[in-house]
Amino acid sequence: MTNFPEQSDRTGRLVARRRRETPDVPLDGMEILSRANRLVRLSRKWIEPVFTRHNLDTGEFDVLATLRRSGAPYRQRPTELYQSLMITSGGLTDRLNRLEKKGFIERVVSETDRRSALVQLTAAGVKTIDTAFAEDMNLEAELLSALGDDERRQLATLLARLLGDLEQRD
Repeated sequence: MTNFPEQSDRTGRLVARRRRETPDVPLDGMEILSRANRLVRLSRKWIEPVFTRHNLDTGEFDVLATLRRSGAPYRQRPTELYQSLMITSGGLTDRLNRLEKKGFIERVVSETDRRSALVQLTAAGVKTIDTAFAEDMNLEAELLSALGDDERRQLATLLARLLGDLEQRD
């Protein structure tokens, strides 16, 4: 059983109480996974307004960001998109319809297969995702300001190792 230092955060207080009641049960998972879950949920209250300011919700932001990082001409097949985003094709269709109405994407006929359409960012979509992404990254850097550069790198490395192991098990 790992003995983490008692913390002053909410999870630390819960763990301390639980440890008193069940001292023989390892609480490493609670120490780490509960905090990771809480970090994500708590950060959403600052991140969501960034997306809203750019006329996006989280799902729409994810689609635009995925298209943008695919490189010019910022286009993918719907199948590639929903697999990358790990959502259903129906969920993607809803997002694409909303983004198309907003003028952020367009559907273009594939040059190699005239039966299929590709999803492509419009100029307005590129501008919107670039601005929203930069604002989001600046905010996230601010949210991490309690940690120094080395601590952030170390935490990112440890989380990547843990996540890589879990993804291999999946």
